[in-house]
Amino acid sequence: MIRAVLVLLLVAAAATLLGLAIQEHSGYVLIAWKGWRYESSLWVFLLLVVLVWLAVWLLRWLWRGLRLSGGVLNPWSRRNHGKRMQVAADKGLLDLLEGRWERAVRHLQRAAEGERQPLMLYLGAARAAHKLGQHEESESLLERALQRQPQAELAIALTHADLQKGRGDLDGALNTLQAMRERHPQHRQVLRQLYQLHLARHEWSELLQLLPELRKAKVLEGDDLAALERQVWAERLQVAGEQGLDQGEAALQALTATWQQLSSAQRQDPELLLAYAGQLRRLGAPEEAEAALYKALKRGYDRRLMHLYGQLRGRDPARQLQTAEELLKQHPQDTVLLLSLGRLCLVNGLWGKAREYFEISLEFERGSEACAELARLLASQGEIERSNELLREVLAQQGQQLPALPQPAANS
Repeated sequence: MIRAVLVLLLVAAAATLLGLAIQEHSGYVLIAWKGWRYESSLWVFLLLVVLVWLAVWLLRWLWRGLRLSGGVLNPWSRRNHGKRMQVAADKGLLDLLEGRWERAVRHLQRAAEGERQPLMLYLGAARAAHKLGQHEESESLLERALQRQPQAELAIALTHADLQKGRGDLDGALNTLQAMRERHPQHRQVLRQLYQLHLARHEWSELLQLLPELRKAKVLEGDDLAALERQVWAERLQVAGEQGLDQGEAALQALTATWQQLSSAQRQDPELLLAYAGQLRRLGAPEEAEAALYKALKRGYDRRLMHLYGQLRGRDPARQLQTAEELLKQHPQDTVLLLSLGRLCLVNGLWGKAREYFEISLEFERGSEACAELARLLASQGEIERSNELLREVLAQQGQQLPALPQPAANS
């Protein structure tokens, strides 16, 4: 209210001053140019200037209004075209997320053609076409994306490799990723997809060469990197053992050479040591396998190593048994250790002691291996009925059961 009163007072004061000025002197304006002359008072001239300015402002306002209304009413206007493209993009992305692949291809491709930055729309359409099994259409969409945004080559190539891998074209995916690796050697996503592809192809030598780069680029760290490194070396040891099954002494040398490539810490890793000893056993070198496990068990007990240790026959079976019995003092209820002790007793010809260890193991846990070992031992000692009971228990543990069939009488 106060502001309105002040405005009115100011307007009244300005009008009063203007009236006094006009009454005091009307002024004179003369404009002459060639043969044309214009004469008027100063105040009439100022009024004409104000009217001309108002006319220009009104015309501009009318022109802007006409353009805006034309854009709204004209279906082919830029405004309506952009709106349609945005609607198509929204629908296409929603279709892609909800798994309506055919509609997603149609909407996203349509929206991409009218978009200045269509990369994500083309990539989404390519993925939808891939889901439909339209691989040629998917390739065409990726090529179109590269034509429209050549600076996004890496993103398009990564998507291409992922789709190639998804449809089983592992060679094509490998070629794509290797080309990107040459151009972007330290790019984390390139290295990530490359190691995943080598893993899928069981290419352990290539993975081994890639490990330093994965570590340097921090693609994998900590436990994940250690787990991958452990898996790679374990598989390499297995491959070395399998390839040399028919090569005799040369196979053993190849396996040992692979083992020596590991670091000192890796050679003490239980999982890698287990893989190495297992391959030594397969190649007919149980004594070398026992010696390696003996040193490891002296450093620290591991149930997996003990399980294999009980199945090996080293140069000195008595020392093996003594080593296991010393460990029993620290792990008196370990069923794997008790099972291994029973087996080592069999190797040393201690039948009664072997039976005792098997039975103690079964008191702690009804393991299928302990049941089977005790059943075999009892059968050799003439206790057929109890041996059969244990064998039936083993079958039940393995989810199997013998059919109910007639059997001969005991005295027939």
